Amino acid sequence: ICPLGSPETALGPLVPWSLDLSSWITENRPRTSCLLVAGSVFSDHQKSPRTSNPLVAGTVHLDHQKPPQYLQSLGHWICPLGSSETASGPLIGRWICPHGSLDTALGPPVSCTSHAFLQHVEVPVPTPSKGEVLVKVEAASINPVDWKIQKGMLRPILPRKFPFIPVTDVAGEVSEVGPGVENFKAGDKVVAMLSTLSGGGLAEYAVAKQSLTVPRPPEVSAAEGAALCIAGLTAHQALTQSAGLKLDGSDPRKNILITAASGGVGHYAVQLAKLGNAHVTATCGARNVDLVKSLGADEVLDYRTPEGAALKSPSGEKYDAVIHCASSTPWSTFEPNLSANGKVIDITPGPGTLATYALKKLTFSKKQMVPLLLIPKGENLDFLVKLTKEGKLKTVIDSKYPLSKAEDAWAKSIDGHATGKIIIEP
Repeated sequence: ICPLGSPETALGPLVPWSLDLSSWITENRPRTSCLLVAGSVFSDHQKSPRTSNPLVAGTVHLDHQKPPQYLQSLGHWICPLGSSETASGPLIGRWICPHGSLDTALGPPVSCTSHAFLQHVEVPVPTPSKGEVLVKVEAASINPVDWKIQKGMLRPILPRKFPFIPVTDVAGEVSEVGPGVENFKAGDKVVAMLSTLSGGGLAEYAVAKQSLTVPRPPEVSAAEGAALCIAGLTAHQALTQSAGLKLDGSDPRKNILITAASGGVGHYAVQLAKLGNAHVTATCGARNVDLVKSLGADEVLDYRTPEGAALKSPSGEKYDAVIHCASSTPWSTFEPNLSANGKVIDITPGPGTLATYALKKLTFSKKQMVPLLLIPKGENLDFLVKLTKEGKLKTVIDSKYPLSKAEDAWAKSIDGHATGKIIIEP
């Protein structure tokens, strides 16, 4: 199995393989054949996604009268032919039938996407525990991490039992406080980041820890507040902690590259970097060049052009830091554009980033790859809210959806290329 879009595995070209299913199929069971389309298929016995690696298309025999058992050699559940359900929950993927036929043995193939498995349900209003506040949600913001959890892409670090209520970034009004809460009372307007381990934001009410809840002044709308949490905090940590930029502008001028600068994290990073007196080069699509310039970027590259793909600064500057908000850019593209002690801070680190990070550490390279793991802090969120109040930090809102259409917002986030933030309002 190789990474999406690549003909090679991490250890070399893809090699042919075969799968012996004799251990769980016997001759006295009815059998039929189907073809798994190459694509993401995931759902395990705990009803939580396992992997998003593509399956190599191949013919497998399925017992369509009895749910199949877990396939150790594949690491996937597969469901009976013609069904979109495994023994433990819905399959997220697509079935097709053998030999180019338009029907399976039990009917037309089922095509489904992950946002289709968001269901609107009624649950009891949660009760805040010690040190928690109950927030009546006025706005919530979707981040890629939300659907990546659903797809199983972050399972090693963010395991989740299904079903659950997703989304962590909310703004609203305190409805009730738990024991030990002294900083808030019912009626206070707040911005809150919920636990990434439990979520809960796509709801009318959500419980948040007091430590990650901050006051929201009248000058900051609920939509602006909700947008700030993960995206704003990630940009802030990448610049101040990883890149070492002081946002008061007291440091010597640094040259910073920000990729995907019109996205959620990127558009905040541009503005925060300018507060730190940095020279900012940014990349984005052609339709967003003017927007990114208006946010303060000194140079903007269309990433679809040869110059943009090479990430070279039009002014010839070498980058002291790169805030990498995109994906699939090899180290070989960054390296010649970095200053002697330049860093690439990857906000969505994958195996390639971690391998490069380790290699650079082992070889004592002055140029570094830095994987970022967000550590949210209430004081930093409060700082971002105050910047918004003062007009120093703007939130670009791509679109707004009612809670009843949350699955459409979810699908838009998965599709990618949103300009700024996607907001859901109950």
